[in-house]
Amino acid sequence: MDRFDEINGKVLTVKDVSNYLRVHPSTIYRMLKRNQLPAFRVGSDWRFTVEAIDHWLASVAPGASPLAENENRLSSK
Repeated sequence: MDRFDEINGKVLTVKDVSNYLRVHPSTIYRMLKRNQLPAFRVGSDWRFTVEAIDHWLASVAPGASPLAENENRLSSK
């Protein structure tokens, strides 16, 4: 089972999302500042759901499958 299959449905941190999208955490903060990512705040911290991030990814990159599916394809080769 892939790690991201295990966290599907859970709330993610900025660090988790940066690993999921394979970008630096500062990129995540920059995108949040520009309202480019679906997120919500818990106190002063940002949180995300895998479903919202996958939906956002599909909307900004038509034809791209969610990263978790790509991970499964790569690991099976």
